[in-house]
Amino acid sequence: MAVSFVTGGAGGIGREISRSFARHGYDVGIHYNTGKERAEALAAELRSVFGVKALTFCADFAQPESICKMFGALADGLGAPDVLVNNAGASDWRLLTDISESAWERQLDVNLSGAFHLCKCAAPAMIARKHGAIVNISSVWGIAGGACEAAYSAAKAGLIGLTKALARELGPSGIRVNCVAPGVIDTEMNAIHSKETLDQLAEETPLCRLGKAHEVAAAVYFLASEEASFITGQTLCVDGGFLQG
Repeated sequence: MAVSFVTGGAGGIGREISRSFARHGYDVGIHYNTGKERAEALAAELRSVFGVKALTFCADFAQPESICKMFGALADGLGAPDVLVNNAGASDWRLLTDISESAWERQLDVNLSGAFHLCKCAAPAMIARKHGAIVNISSVWGIAGGACEAAYSAAKAGLIGLTKALARELGPSGIRVNCVAPGVIDTEMNAIHSKETLDQLAEETPLCRLGKAHEVAAAVYFLASEEASFITGQTLCVDGGFLQG
């Protein structure tokens, strides 16, 4: 059975991505850093509802050795992944002058470096099989930039660059690498915003609403599936037209 691995796989968008792959018959590895109980509850749900194997794996993306150890446990528990979804992310609203060195580094670790290390771990087995798909989750702010989100925007832009570079490098080995850039999605990450702010963002979106996590998950599954067999190096915006608004 095919194996998918989803980082940040138990919260918000990641939860729906994990469900989507299980619904399509994939065994699912679910990464978490904090929130062990939530991740294990989701794994139990996937096993019960979809009859697939689902296991949880912990790593702190600020520690590369933790990532390598986690990937080894994944390979032992489920096998090397056929699909890697680099979804883990964290936002941090600060003025440029208030961003500390540690806050900057944390944003790069979670939103960019973790994906780099996991791609590096996953690539050898994919190359050997001459097949595989990687989907990185960026953001519209990685394209347009977000005020008071300089570190987050920079990291997500870097993830788009990483996607394009790996698509060229790994394409000859039959590996496709794509990116999804969500707009403003109704998840826990955006719960920090006031209702007024979210209403304003919805008004600035041509479809006049916030996105849903399952809509992002559908785009991720499409890019990982054979339906997208001739698509690589692309960034698909799931933003209700936000960047076009």
